[in-house]
Amino acid sequence: MVGGCALRYALQNPAVGRVLSIGRKNLGISHAKLTEVQHADFSDCSALAGTLSGQDAAVFCLGTYTGAVSEAEMHKITVDYTIEFARVLRAASPDATFAFLSGKGADPTGRSRIAFARFKGAAENALTGAGFPRLFLFRPAYIYPVEPRREPTVSYRLLRAIYPAFRALFPRLVIRSDDLGGAMVDIAVQDGGKHEAVALENCDIQAFVEQAKLIRPS
Repeated sequence: MVGGCALRYALQNPAVGRVLSIGRKNLGISHAKLTEVQHADFSDCSALAGTLSGQDAAVFCLGTYTGAVSEAEMHKITVDYTIEFARVLRAASPDATFAFLSGKGADPTGRSRIAFARFKGAAENALTGAGFPRLFLFRPAYIYPVEPRREPTVSYRLLRAIYPAFRALFPRLVIRSDDLGGAMVDIAVQDGGKHEAVALENCDIQAFVEQAKLIRPS
């Protein structure tokens, strides 16, 4: 949902010279900027070391939904896969920026009763300790999928159905998937000129998107 938007935005963005996409399935996209690598098992990313060499930034959107898989599987996807990919990227491209799709409520203390919050917090902690010179932890609230899809859970089906009302009542708790994907790319590739680790809450992402739209040529 978000990774696809980030990919399409990066391909259209003149600030991005080349795009490497790593996933388990073929994208079905052809573009002069794009190099696609299929990788089946993210529990072991050692084979990607050569592929990840010389990268400037990574936008990491791999994830799953509460209720869609078991808690053990959710931990593997959310925490283990993230740590393993980051390990290989950090060794292959030590100067790379890392932009991570976390989530609202991510709990780095590990005290939350909600598995999603604990796991995202654990992944954030691991990334913070990995030594990336620039790290951005994106914590969106409800992500509205701009493209039609089969919703993964009942709650997502409900939220999509009532989205106009939900957005009107709680404007600070929503973000469009294309806006989020674009923000992740823009922030990852901008030259901040300093080492930093920043957690961006939904309101921070919204503010960045609005500012970007103001300065972006029409």
